[in-house]
Amino acid sequence: MKIAQALQKEYQKRIGDDWVNSPFGWIKQTLPSRTIGKIGEELVERFCNKYGIKVNRPGSHDADLVIGQARVEVKFSTLWGAGFYKFQQIRDQGYDYIVALGVSPDSAHCWVIPKMEAMRNAEVQHAGRRGSDTQWITIDPSSPPEWIKAFGGDLRQVNVVELLRRLSQAQ
Repeated sequence: MKIAQALQKEYQKRIGDDWVNSPFGWIKQTLPSRTIGKIGEELVERFCNKYGIKVNRPGSHDADLVIGQARVEVKFSTLWGAGFYKFQQIRDQGYDYIVALGVSPDSAHCWVIPKMEAMRNAEVQHAGRRGSDTQWITIDPSSPPEWIKAFGGDLRQVNVVELLRRLSQAQ
């Protein structure tokens, strides 16, 4: 028991004191990145359901959700130590929008980005052996780039419900 408690304290130090009492701290624990990505999808889906926005699962792997008629790829990030979000593994696949959800110890941010706008502003994440098809978007929520401001922001200041409702009416 004492060994487990000591180990827990070590892991809590790794996630940082800011996250220990955060409502999102459980996400920063030792979950694998694939699980964290799935949590992001579920948060967006449940958020939409709460506000009566129709959400379905797509019939392919090119998108995570279908909101209205729009195919959506959900990207989820916790705030990195340097104070920014990195929305990773962005590829040119069969979706229409990216919903980028970021959480920090005391706030959440969300952007509903048209795919072409996201691709235009993404950076190469890694090239690998076969090329540069994987990109990422970096956003400092305290000083977001100009191009992203029209697509969302801090959930305390931006009406994400309205952005998602518009998305559900798109197409």
